[in-house]
Amino acid sequence: MKTIKLILLAAVALISTNLFAQTKTDTIKVWGNCGMCESRIEKALKMEGVTKATWDSDTQLLIVTYDESKTSNDLIQKKVASVGHDTDKYAADDKAYSKLPGCCKYDRKEKTKG
Repeated sequence: MKTIKLILLAAVALISTNLFAQTKTDTIKVWGNCGMCESRIEKALKMEGVTKATWDSDTQLLIVTYDESKTSNDLIQKKVASVGHDTDKYAADDKAYSKLPGCCKYDRKEKTKG
């Protein structure tokens, strides 16, 4: 009976550790200018797996906490780019960028020719 209890306790500990290990926090560079950008970026990340997203216009850094079993850093950056904001890894589509209000049009980095 003791052996069964120890096995069950070990299994519960392992499951608990795996559940908590899936949560990750990353800092991502996201270009933008103002409070409207902040609102747009944070709203875009109201998606499954993201538990918290905070973008700062002064530092242009996005701090995002997410469940790695439901989303990834790549998917998060693609989502941000889809609403018109470049990240270190993904450039927003020109069409999405052109839809931004004038105050939100940040200086874009040059695209490299591949």
